Amino acid sequence: MATTVRRSTRTLPAAPLGPENPLPALLPLDEAHTLGEEERAGLPPGMARQVGYGPLRSVLPVRLRDGFSRSREPLALDTIVIENERLRATVLPGLGGRIASLYHKPTERELLYVNPVFQPADFALNGAWYSGGVEWNIGATGHTTLSCAPLHAAQVPAPDGDGQMVRLWEWERLRDTPFQVDLWLPDESDFLYVGVRIRNPHDRTVPVYWWSNIAVPEDEHTRVLAPADHTWYFAYERRLRRIPVPEWEGVDRTYPLRGEFPADFFHEVPEDSRKWIASLDAEGRGLAQTSTDLLRGRKLFVWGSGPGGRRWQRWLTEDGTPGYAEIQAGLATTQLEHVALEAGGEFAWLEAYGPLTADPATVHGSDWAAAYGHAEERLEEALPRAAVDAAYAAWRPHADEEPKGEPLAAGSGWGALEVARSGHVLPGTPFDAATLGPEQRPWEELLRTGVLPDGDGTVPGPTLVSPGWRELLESAQPRSARRAHELDYHLGVAQWHAGDRSQAVRSWERAAASGEWPALRCLAVVDLREGHVERAAERYLTAVRDARARTPEATAARAALAREAVGALLAAGRPDDAESVLDGLGTETRLRGRFRLLRAQVLLAQGETKAARAVFDQGFDVDDLREGEEALNDTWAALTADPLPARYDFRMRPSS
Repeated sequence: MATTVRRSTRTLPAAPLGPENPLPALLPLDEAHTLGEEERAGLPPGMARQVGYGPLRSVLPVRLRDGFSRSREPLALDTIVIENERLRATVLPGLGGRIASLYHKPTERELLYVNPVFQPADFALNGAWYSGGVEWNIGATGHTTLSCAPLHAAQVPAPDGDGQMVRLWEWERLRDTPFQVDLWLPDESDFLYVGVRIRNPHDRTVPVYWWSNIAVPEDEHTRVLAPADHTWYFAYERRLRRIPVPEWEGVDRTYPLRGEFPADFFHEVPEDSRKWIASLDAEGRGLAQTSTDLLRGRKLFVWGSGPGGRRWQRWLTEDGTPGYAEIQAGLATTQLEHVALEAGGEFAWLEAYGPLTADPATVHGSDWAAAYGHAEERLEEALPRAAVDAAYAAWRPHADEEPKGEPLAAGSGWGALEVARSGHVLPGTPFDAATLGPEQRPWEELLRTGVLPDGDGTVPGPTLVSPGWRELLESAQPRSARRAHELDYHLGVAQWHAGDRSQAVRSWERAAASGEWPALRCLAVVDLREGHVERAAERYLTAVRDARARTPEATAARAALAREAVGALLAAGRPDDAESVLDGLGTETRLRGRFRLLRAQVLLAQGETKAARAVFDQGFDVDDLREGEEALNDTWAALTADPLPARYDFRMRPSS
């Protein structure tokens, strides 16, 4: 059969994403992949420089996604299917453009780990993320803010001149970098080709991050191979150590289930070696990923065999399904690094994904060099390194080619707004004005008239924070004097993001003079950050009362505000006020797992240990439990010396 591209659907049990969190994310969520200065001091100079380069101050202008649940109902997800006579790739354009499935027809094998459910969890930089397939991580250290967001998609003529390739593209908002992912299957090919390009259209250097994250099936016989004799080991103790491959501390770490706790292994692939990684089973069969040399990094992530890792595996899918490991490929040696992309420049490379079969005795033998050497020989037979380089050269002239025909999927309107403001010309990735939506319209009006429209008087919309938009805010006029506080609020958010903290506080103080809770909440965040705990608690309490009176229907805003306020009030030693905040929420919100945990913490602070223990005994699930978060086991340990129940055991590191 000739290669085809078609739209379809995939129906599976899915938990709704829920509403966005409308409170601006002034501080970053706790990101596990960070290092302190002392840890960076012992690294090679180039690595240390890139680890310390371009850290996020926050995920602004992106909003948090923490309103998802664990209640699943059947949902038909839009898919794009790319298929030839040997391989079928299924893409989810509405969920980050992820490759959900890669099915090899001759062997009747699924090459990826395919999650049988859609279950968001709090792993992305902005919250919602899901496991399985191949995801495209761009922006900054961690899972992209686009994990659960729609991308633009359309067809473009493939480099072979006969078929079509699928182009995915979007405007990545953390770094303001447009990017594209081109996928195509040559006739009779066992390998899916993926061309990736990241562009910097600005007159300044920007920090860039990319890791292709591939979920593969895992069992006790799975072995992950890459051409490396050393790896950089990173676990949730937040230490980065160079260790040998495959064995360390008496354990062969190339088998994902032989370690107890979750961990990353960033392989030190020699500069002149072919860049590849493979996951093979007991029979020597599995998936190989390879690329042109720019994508230099290779990584193995394991959940480990301990109770915490196994609990996370069940949390991300459903009981009774097999586990998975992740093999990854990135622009740097480790995921803790950002790479500089010069003004007007671009990064581009080609990846290939397909089946690999090798001799199981050699692959699983004790001679590591022989094992990965043999796997590389079999990869060279299946897809020569020269063929990958040739495919890249053939693709590059097509990267600027404009999509043809009807779009396959629509992304956001943020790229169109940025193009309208800046006038950037981006061949191959059109950001059409027709994609502008309600969130972009106020900013389009500001751009066109210099006037920021009035909001609806409830919860402010998202704020744009890049230098160009901050300048427009600084010279803007409010639509009406009575709504001037909204302009001050947005200006304060943009100033905060730019690092001008004192000006941000002044703007929010002007906005808060009328008692508006959004600005009071921002000032409370500043107070907490600067150690003014009591003032933060008082401001939060006032903001909660104001929001309750002015915006009784704004459930998402009130829940997010209450969550922050309870933490601040407990830090200030005011558990009774924290209790009143919880009591003021609606029944549905109070019954959510996060607020059940907060209730237990409040009871504990009030000395009501038995009542707090009863909350745990009744059972609850914290839907938005953060990767690496230890609030469950810490609260339990404060209640009792009893062992932590399996339901609450998400520990990703040793207790010590």
